[in-house]
Amino acid sequence: MLLLFAIGLLLGIVGTVAAAALRHTNPDMRIAYRQIALPVALAGGAVICVVSCIAEIRHYRQSKTLLGIARVSSENHSRVAN
Repeated sequence: MLLLFAIGLLLGIVGTVAAAALRHTNPDMRIAYRQIALPVALAGGAVICVVSCIAEIRHYRQSKTLLGIARVSSENHSRVAN
C-alpha cells in the first residue's frame, strides 16, 4: 500500500505542477496528498485485499479437493492390494 501511495503521490505532484503551469499559478501540493495520493492508495489497498482473499479461497478449495482425491486414490489402492 505504501508503494501505491508513493506512485499516486508522484503522479499527483506531476499533475499538480502541470496544472499550475498551465494556469500560470503556484502549485498547491496539498492537493497531491489529499485528493490524489491518499484515495489512490486506499482504492489500491482495497483491490489488493479483495484479490488476495479470492486467491486464498481458491488455494484453500484446491487443497481441499486435492486432499479428497488423494484420499480416494489411497482407498482404491488399498482395495486393489488386498
